[in-house]
Amino acid sequence: MTATYRLTWDMETFFPGGSASSSFQDFLDQLETDMKAFDEWIDRLSREGSQDLEPWRQVLETVQDLSARLGEAGAFTVCLASQNVKDEQAKILQGRLSQTGAAFRSTMTQLDRLFLEMPNSQWEALLQHPEIQPIAFPLAERRQRAAEKLPADMESLAGDLAVDGYHAWGELYNTVVGRMTIPFEGEELSVGQAANKLSSSDREIRRKVFHELNKAWAREEDLLVSTLNHLSGYRLNLYRHRGWESVLKEPLEINRMTEETLTTMWEVIRRNKDLLLRFFERKASLLGLHKLSWYDVYAPLSREESHVSYDEAAQFIMDHFRRFHPAMADFAQRAFSERWIEAEDRPGKRPGGFCTSFPLSKQSRIFMTFSGSADNVATLAHELGHAYHQHVMEDLPLMVQDYAMNVAETASTFAESIVADASIRNAPSKEQEIALLEGKIQRAAAFFMDIHARFLFETRFYEERKKGLVSADRMKELILEAEKEAFCGALEEYHPYFWASKLHFYITEVPFYNFPYTFGYLFSTGLYSRALKEGSAFADKYVALLRDTGRMTVEELAQKHLGVDLTQPDFWQEAVDLVQADIHRFLELTDES
Repeated sequence: MTATYRLTWDMETFFPGGSASSSFQDFLDQLETDMKAFDEWIDRLSREGSQDLEPWRQVLETVQDLSARLGEAGAFTVCLASQNVKDEQAKILQGRLSQTGAAFRSTMTQLDRLFLEMPNSQWEALLQHPEIQPIAFPLAERRQRAAEKLPADMESLAGDLAVDGYHAWGELYNTVVGRMTIPFEGEELSVGQAANKLSSSDREIRRKVFHELNKAWAREEDLLVSTLNHLSGYRLNLYRHRGWESVLKEPLEINRMTEETLTTMWEVIRRNKDLLLRFFERKASLLGLHKLSWYDVYAPLSREESHVSYDEAAQFIMDHFRRFHPAMADFAQRAFSERWIEAEDRPGKRPGGFCTSFPLSKQSRIFMTFSGSADNVATLAHELGHAYHQHVMEDLPLMVQDYAMNVAETASTFAESIVADASIRNAPSKEQEIALLEGKIQRAAAFFMDIHARFLFETRFYEERKKGLVSADRMKELILEAEKEAFCGALEEYHPYFWASKLHFYITEVPFYNFPYTFGYLFSTGLYSRALKEGSAFADKYVALLRDTGRMTVEELAQKHLGVDLTQPDFWQEAVDLVQADIHRFLELTDES
């Protein structure tokens, strides 16, 4: 049967020719020319000043134009480098764009200084300008953050040095992972291909791949421990010079949330782990094990390998999206039909999945490796949720499309919930309902246990890093301590090289790339509880909330659209209760007493 949807994405729409595209070279040349002119413009404003609001309006219009073009180029190079980790020209383009981005950030730092020096009366008048008022929130946010940083020339210097220092260490991680191969049954697998086998129903395959992966990480541990030490060292030194005491200050600001909200969320989770431990015990029993190991947590209960074709996965997702909101299904249909998704299972791709947006083209691209598992279907729905979030905001000014990671994860996790819950409700048999419920609870375990372990590890690692370099052996001790605490000692075997294997620890753009996932999961669960109560009428409210994600804090967002206080436990407990209901149902269905 001929497939309806292709598993490779269309990149020719943007710049024909891939990494050898002449049109992309021209695009970069013009972008760099315009950015240089913009820098000179800001320099003149710095020397001459202006009491008139019109030049500042023009400046902000140009900022959004250049940001959109920089975003377009960045998305294109990320896609090229991800689809083929051996594309050297793509890496060169990424390096060039990294320099361009650093120059633009340096100019923006100078602009922030000018805004900081602007008299309050002029600043308030600027924010009230009819064409500026829609972007008043991110502008006020930039001015406040500039007040807490180093002088502009020092921030610019730090940004310039970061290109071949801080960000270069992050790129080194990608290079190391891209060259790694994992031997398995006569094949040499990429890290992404090997990771897919960890969801096999055959425990011996999972165990063998897990240990082969750990051997591969062990061979690279010297490079990886150096990388993580230098990334964290850069951050800590920059924080020290800025006078920041808490390593959480930056990630909390990026995610527009307070530490009080974060602490409340984790405390509610800590108090509600008991039922998940009962789930682990029941799952171990069903698998014929005394206790689960790390590589069993996400294993399917059935030994029958479920394989879903890409077309089937696409139709399944679209059908269930449509039951929530026809516009969401129509959007997914467009993504599949216009080949916005790179899903082919082949060597040479980077591991993991992501969604990136092209601001000028008003399109997104989704990257993953689809091998037909239920987990792959969930990932596909997840990334389509990201793309839909961007889609509903594309008519807004670019500055208020810049939403934080935690609320971005809300949209993606909400999309997963739609697919998962609809499939559970329509399960044709008890066995299938059990399998679907188990898959859904697995994801809760990831956010409550796995992500919690990452947060605990990273928090403690940074505290130790303040005293000096941390050895690979100590890294293993720290990650094992965090895993055992987060999983409440429920596992038999843990993952000593998780600190090396997880890309999120090495991402330079966003520190503490962990707790926003759990926030997004629980926030979306709370949203979903309202969707269940209100039915299709909630769809418009959901879109309205998504459209506000780039122009208010999460506490303001929750208060406006849900009428709840995120610094209090009530909302979080309500969301956890939905998870608990799934676990109770699973325990009831699998009770053999």
